[in-house]
Amino acid sequence: MKRSEAVAEAAITLLAERGMRGLTHRAVDEAAGLPPGSTSNLARTRAALLELTLSRLTELESEVFADGLVGRPPTAAELPDLLARVLQVQLRDRRRTLARYELALEATRRPELRRIYDRAGRRFRDPAVALLAAAGSADPVRHGHRLVAFGEGIMFDAIAGAGTEPSLDELREAVGELLAGMLGGGSGPRGQQAST
Repeated sequence: MKRSEAVAEAAITLLAERGMRGLTHRAVDEAAGLPPGSTSNLARTRAALLELTLSRLTELESEVFADGLVGRPPTAAELPDLLARVLQVQLRDRRRTLARYELALEATRRPELRRIYDRAGRRFRDPAVALLAAAGSADPVRHGHRLVAFGEGIMFDAIAGAGTEPSLDELREAVGELLAGMLGGGSGPRGQQAST
């Protein structure tokens, strides 16, 4: 593992365990088992450390999504299972998800981090748009963004909210219901028949 990755991994763990206040250059050095000053040499300012951490986090989460898309594009019938499995991986790695929530909140107060966070978000929204376009969505941009928001809501409820972690079957059912409403045949407003 490269030193930059070791530093970012230690920072992710600190964010999850101690929150933003617990993330210092010295704490990262200690958590990563590096000599004092190593983190400062790599990321001199706090903003640079946050950027490094967010970049690594985005890379790790993108790999989870990309792993599910290896090979041919999934059919509409395969999407609920694929997306449920991606969500389950994210839910089971609470460390990464909690760290991302800490960074998201910090980004509301730091415009320079907000730009990086928004750019990172496109790495998930763009593939979601492409998936829904391939599945036949009549409005893939809107539906792709809502699909990502839905996934974020599931994760927040299970990890930081009052909910519990859903099973794979429950995730598959929830995603299936959402996609049915988006792609037709669902019980949402687009799938309802006008009453006469």
